[in-house]
Amino acid sequence: MIGCRDATKQLTSMGVADARAGLVAGQFTSVDLTQAFLQRIERVDGSLHAFLRTTPTTALAAAAEADRARADGDSRPLLGVPLAIKDVLMTKGVETTAGSRILEGFVPPYSATAVEKLEAAGAILLGKTNTDEFAMGSSTENSGYGPTRNPWDLERVPGGSSGGSAAAVAADEAPAALGTDTGGSVRQPAALCGVVGLKPSYGRVSRYGLIAYGSSLDQIGPITKTVADAALLLEVMAGADHRDSTTMPVDVPNFSAALNRDIAGLRVGIPHEYFVEGIQAEVEESVRSAIEQLADLGAEIVPIHLPNTELALPVYYLVVTAEASANLARFDGIRFGLSVDGETIFDHFRQTRGAGFGPEVKRRIMLGTYALSTGYYDAYYLKAQQVRTLIKQDFDSAFAEVDVIVSPTSPTTAFRIGEKVDDPLAMILTDIFTTSANLAGLCGISIPCGFDAGGLPIGLQLLGPSLGEEKILQAAYAYEQSTEWRLRRPEL
Repeated sequence: MIGCRDATKQLTSMGVADARAGLVAGQFTSVDLTQAFLQRIERVDGSLHAFLRTTPTTALAAAAEADRARADGDSRPLLGVPLAIKDVLMTKGVETTAGSRILEGFVPPYSATAVEKLEAAGAILLGKTNTDEFAMGSSTENSGYGPTRNPWDLERVPGGSSGGSAAAVAADEAPAALGTDTGGSVRQPAALCGVVGLKPSYGRVSRYGLIAYGSSLDQIGPITKTVADAALLLEVMAGADHRDSTTMPVDVPNFSAALNRDIAGLRVGIPHEYFVEGIQAEVEESVRSAIEQLADLGAEIVPIHLPNTELALPVYYLVVTAEASANLARFDGIRFGLSVDGETIFDHFRQTRGAGFGPEVKRRIMLGTYALSTGYYDAYYLKAQQVRTLIKQDFDSAFAEVDVIVSPTSPTTAFRIGEKVDDPLAMILTDIFTTSANLAGLCGISIPCGFDAGGLPIGLQLLGPSLGEEKILQAAYAYEQSTEWRLRRPEL
């Protein structure tokens, strides 16, 4: 006889597709599944701090309703499947803080479009996951509510800023979760936690209801256990939205149908500039081994050059901080969130923002304000936008020759908590392979491709052109199915 804990472990080890298949087959109910994940969170999240808050009452009520709907013939694609949501996405009636004390207690009156679409497809909200404050960070150490820990090693970071979502999926606290990616914040934590992270093309998924960081860079994406699950969630979330004018009015492909296509003849570009000094030796070895595996599967390996790669990080940190300076001006202590009294209105602003924002957010607001100030705008922000165009042109030229581009996701495996917090440059360099995709509006995915000597996961990044998700999913799935990296899970 299977014990209660063993049964719970079997349920929580499932990804989205397996959970859906079990529900359809009647092997368990949505109430069983949701309760199993809630029990798992209660048991292990005290060590991880992947969640800022859970929603057990509403989740179990929604699960019971999903079971009734299924009995009545409802066949929505995510009916009864529980998911977690990064806390920068609005969730109607559920506190949403963006990981910041300045929004503590804020309960939005509406949900983000991506969340609405998932719930319309039958998904159930388990809770909100931890994040670097306003998604500003690469380690989830900048949260106003304390850091998240990596389930593979509790002394190490899970990556960021979607570290809570990545840790939750890796630790079997959720079959999948939503994250956001402004400079790599879905892909990098997915790599460091040994799961799959998909950044859609800019404009593929509506940003309505996402608390903005860098509006020309932000994109919502799924963090999952398998490539197939990422494809399924993207199908549900993607599409034009009249509430977000940056979404592209294009049909949503059947991404799942692209997965089983043969990759023979697929042209895989290997950028010389992405294999540079400073990469952890085990990371480079695993990524080069993955490239060989893609070649064995029939892909054509093509060396390419992206000559402006070295400019991507400085351009990114000028553009994103300038946009952050503008976006975060709305947090004034009057309309919502924290409010600290001052003698004058301006003193009120200063006191509220001084008390509510953490040091990393303050640093980025000041950098961005400086770059936008009179006398410096042309020299910094405008110049950065011009170089951003050159970076995009590099990718346009490369994708005229290849179908996908392959690189490491992160130059190293997960680093220790506290190791880089006092060295902003070292922290910034963790995003060296991911920021270019956001500047150019590309799609990208990170999948597991190995482990280092300490048992920490290594991620393989595949980039595609704008609206090129089918090709990167096709290649990622072919690699994933030819290896067993996806089957390894941390022991907690």
